[in-house]
Amino acid sequence: MCEQRAKLSRGHDLAKAIDYILKRWAAFTLFLHDGRVCLSNNAAERALRGIALGRRSWMFCGSDRGGHRAAAMYSLIVTAKMNNVDSQAWLADVLVRIATHPAHRLDELLPWSWAATRTVMAAAAA
Repeated sequence: MCEQRAKLSRGHDLAKAIDYILKRWAAFTLFLHDGRVCLSNNAAERALRGIALGRRSWMFCGSDRGGHRAAAMYSLIVTAKMNNVDSQAWLADVLVRIATHPAHRLDELLPWSWAATRTVMAAAAA
């Protein structure tokens, strides 16, 4: 790419594209060094699709504070979905338990911990 870039004029569209990728080369090739990094951002875009579709519905949250609350709730629901947890069951259980749950153990109520606890409880009951 560097060789081809040297052959192009500064204003050429292909030169701009090559400059763009060369400036971001470390981030672009990160997936080659760390297998946990996704090759694309399709999962993130799919997660945001619901926000774009519901934008008109959420325009009237009542206030800026209401909008922040709606965003926080949506973030929790999407996090549960991304961890293969039934978001409705998780949220219903957490809302019932959170008032009496010790503050230093709130991490137990996160979707991935909640699902693991449910699996252990189901295995113990069987």
